[in-house]
Amino acid sequence: MARFKFSLQNVLDIKQKLETQAKQDFSAASARLDDEEKKLEELYKKKDALEDEAVKLLSGMLDFRDIDDNSLARMQTDNRITDQKEAIRLAEIELEKAREKMAEAVMERKTYEKLREKAFAEYVAEENRAEGKMVDELTSYVHGQKLKNN
Repeated sequence: MARFKFSLQNVLDIKQKLETQAKQDFSAASARLDDEEKKLEELYKKKDALEDEAVKLLSGMLDFRDIDDNSLARMQTDNRITDQKEAIRLAEIELEKAREKMAEAVMERKTYEKLREKAFAEYVAEENRAEGKMVDELTSYVHGQKLKNN
């Protein structure tokens, strides 16, 4: 029995490598989104702390400089929160693009694997036909030899 060789094996190998790369890109995009969300969570915690500090500043002895500094820090934190929300939105877009690229790579790889399976099935069928033909020829020869010897 001859060895099966898929003519598009090199293409299939490339598609598998592209799929692996797409999965790594997706994982990196997902990690980036997680990092951006953690940064936003930290900003919200900072904002809460600044608001608690503002309440304390307003309830105790009034120091206008500290109150003004606190107010400025809260405004800056609000701006950073807005910027961070935009960073998260961009990271989500990047993640979706990576997801689409990964899905496309998986689909392409599966397509080539199905082609390989089909080619292998055809190869096996051809080998079975050739083997059957050889068995028939051998049977005919043996039958002919028996008739010749009788």
